[in-house]
Amino acid sequence: MQKKNYYNVIIVGGGISGTALLFTLAKYTNIKEIALFEKYSDIATLNSNAKSNSQTLHCGDIETNYTLKKAIKTNKTATMLENYGKLYNYNEKYMFKIPKMALGVGDKEVKFIKKRYKEFKDDFPYMELWDRKKLAKIEPALLEGRDKDEEIIAMGTQERYSAIDFGEIAKSFVRNAKKENEFIDVHLSKEVEEISQRGDKFQLSMNNGEVYFAEYVVVNAGAHSLLLAHKMGYAEDYSCIPIGGSFYYSKVDKLKSKVYTIQNPKLPFAAVHGDPDIVHDNTVRFGPTAIALPKLERYHHAHFIDFLESLSPSSEVLEVFYDLLSDSDIREYVMKNFLYEIPLIREKLFIKEVQKILPSMSEDDITFAEGVGGLRPQVIDKKNKKLLLGEAKIDTKKGIVFNMTPSPGATSCLGNALEDTKLICKFLDKKFKANKFKKELL
Repeated sequence: MQKKNYYNVIIVGGGISGTALLFTLAKYTNIKEIALFEKYSDIATLNSNAKSNSQTLHCGDIETNYTLKKAIKTNKTATMLENYGKLYNYNEKYMFKIPKMALGVGDKEVKFIKKRYKEFKDDFPYMELWDRKKLAKIEPALLEGRDKDEEIIAMGTQERYSAIDFGEIAKSFVRNAKKENEFIDVHLSKEVEEISQRGDKFQLSMNNGEVYFAEYVVVNAGAHSLLLAHKMGYAEDYSCIPIGGSFYYSKVDKLKSKVYTIQNPKLPFAAVHGDPDIVHDNTVRFGPTAIALPKLERYHHAHFIDFLESLSPSSEVLEVFYDLLSDSDIREYVMKNFLYEIPLIREKLFIKEVQKILPSMSEDDITFAEGVGGLRPQVIDKKNKKLLLGEAKIDTKKGIVFNMTPSPGATSCLGNALEDTKLICKFLDKKFKANKFKKELL
């Protein structure tokens, strides 16, 4: 093995998760030889790109499908990313303080928000309960055109950093990692096609014929992570169904806050929300939609065979689909989101989602955002016949880890990096600078 082709650790995937791990290893361990491989020509071109996600730092406070326990855990990892931004003075450059809220409309939802606020206020003391009068001051557009007798309330804050450009943060992770460790290599335009174990090392074969070796490998490649795991014979009890999300642009710049609607607890995907777009001035986005797609990347050439291999069709997978679709709420949701993608009728249908947030909006005020939106891997546990929500980690205990990180994976990037860093240091008998990490990021 030639030295230039050999590393202590190789990271596969140059999105926010892979680059966060690169930074954490560089700054908080004594591991020297580290490489990151990204198949495209730049960092963060897929789901971490600002056009592909909600641009939201998810703290668990306005995500109404989170339990208090999950919200507390998510808030911890969000705080790590917030502290990273402050450490490098990225506040108001890559992350921004925009008012955010979970909005309740109608008697049932108002009761839900009041109950949730009471449950969450001790662990999220910065959150406030906003009635109609307060909302009129913070976000008056919510009341324009709304029936005066319609009940409305929100729990929200103006104090936390809520909007973030994950793509720019990912690029900053690489820059700052290189400042900490001169031995780091970042390989762009190199796709890992196969990983195999060679004794106590791993061999990574590239699409250009090159071969690299490592003592430890972490795969942070979205939906492709499970595909590479399957090729090595791991995680055969897991299946992946890629869910694509699209957005709509508003032609009128009315919304200045992040406004999340209440999640239906039966539905595994995010409820529609409205957000000021932080990379396009005077633009508001509404979404996302959610539709299953037979591909592993949203706007790239479809590799249908790769999709089938990651889906790994079986009777257990069909049973999970059947159980989901047997519920009328989920069937209606699936059909609506399919129709939201069809030209000529989609704006007419989707405006009903928008009007729950901004009643004064009309069909002519929105347009489908072409080429905007990402794709998230939703993992199916075939053994237990259920859909897994949140991150999925496949730790082989043999020196290779596969991560799949649907929302809020971007927010959780440093939390996931911390977990993987501990695994790596233990396996390689290296030092993790826990006190420094705690002081700077916790």
